[in-house]
Amino acid sequence: MKGYRKILIAVNGSKEVLVKGLQLASDEKCWVTVVKVLPPYEGDLNLTGIKNVEDVLNSEGPQVLSDIKNTAEAEGALIKTRLEEGNIHKKILEVAEEERCDLIIMGARKRNWIRKIFGDNVVEKVISQAPCPVLVVG
Repeated sequence: MKGYRKILIAVNGSKEVLVKGLQLASDEKCWVTVVKVLPPYEGDLNLTGIKNVEDVLNSEGPQVLSDIKNTAEAEGALIKTRLEEGNIHKKILEVAEEERCDLIIMGARKRNWIRKIFGDNVVEKVISQAPCPVLVVG
């Protein structure tokens, strides 16, 4: 492609995005950071019998990182992983800047009519504010 040095792959649950991003990184012989952003917890939970709510909310993180590392290992790739919590598009942009990435790779989910009306599209927000090119895998 263009001789990229550092690629950020923002995973959203689709293994395809990660695999295609790792293949591109292998072709380009560049460093890879993979980020998964968990949305922040906003609200009250009334759960009986759960002592540490934060542990329940963050229990997805270790499994996600394990799946990412297993996929990278199967592809023969060395990666750096980051698990972030917060506003998804803002965290992706922050990581891209902190890691000084030359390219962001993300997946696009099919847009439903609610998202079309209310404009809650992470991909569009990242593209419009990214410090580098964005490659969208469909």
